[in-house]
Amino acid sequence: MLIIDNQTNGQLINNLVFGGAGFLGSHLIDKLLKKGENVLCIDNFLTGKIQNIKHLKDNKKFFFIKHDVINPIKSKIPIEKIWHLACPASPIYYQKDPLLTIRINYEGTFNILNLAKDFKSKLLFVSSSEVYGTSRVKPQDENILVNLSTTSPRACYAEGKRIAETLVDTFSKVNNIEIRLARIFNTYGPRFNINDGRVISNFINQSLRNKRITIYGDGKQTRSFCYVDDMVQGLINLMESSYSGPVNLGNEEETTIFDLALLIRNKINPSIKIEYLDLPVDDPRYRNPCIQLARNKLKWIPKIALTEGLDRTISFFKL
Repeated sequence: MLIIDNQTNGQLINNLVFGGAGFLGSHLIDKLLKKGENVLCIDNFLTGKIQNIKHLKDNKKFFFIKHDVINPIKSKIPIEKIWHLACPASPIYYQKDPLLTIRINYEGTFNILNLAKDFKSKLLFVSSSEVYGTSRVKPQDENILVNLSTTSPRACYAEGKRIAETLVDTFSKVNNIEIRLARIFNTYGPRFNINDGRVISNFINQSLRNKRITIYGDGKQTRSFCYVDDMVQGLINLMESSYSGPVNLGNEEETTIFDLALLIRNKINPSIKIEYLDLPVDDPRYRNPCIQLARNKLKWIPKIALTEGLDRTISFFKL
């Protein structure tokens, strides 16, 4: 068991970020620190990287503990807000050890909820658009019926997120704690793991290495990509709101995988060939969020267009 005691020099913890060394978590921490709040980051580096937070080592408002959320956590110091981003998000990583993925989503979430209960901390859980399964309805709103296989290779993550949502909601009602539920759609930007197997990192990586761009399926399937700065602002708006139901956070700008490949290829090396491979099992045909709820409840919309976000991301990977 981890006991948080003197790791923060006795300071009240404004923000406890689980998974804070990951791509999205590290950007969230940067934003929270800029707001003047302190942050305790907990990560076990399963997919997070020390490089994502090394620039914060001399920041007196930043603290770090290495810990696995599957193991219980207690604190002797009050915690205001807890941000739960602890889970592998790429199929390459969450399918590598599917039982671990399920345990992180259930046992890890249960441990974090018990920590929140001790101080009545406000908790934001980061869920995923994967909970919509292979639904062909678009745009996807928070109330659509879903088609989700319990035996798919993706189920350890998708079903894991769904049961975690139910756990968070039920736990909050039984124990009277404030919760926020974010269903995030594809997010990208600097610090994205270029080897994590997701489509933008794949295409950038292949283009920079002058390799064939590999498209799974016919390339007509669609995705909607949200730049990381926009996503972080959406999470902060949600945490600061009074809305406790699930909320989609993503960019409504929809593009086919084929068009995405052309866009990235033309920004890096227009002469690269495209290769088509078999579509993975239960790969969604559409991912396009309805964000009307986020507009109304959070006063949030993404501002950075795909082409601009890709320029920033490519520049980062060229460094």
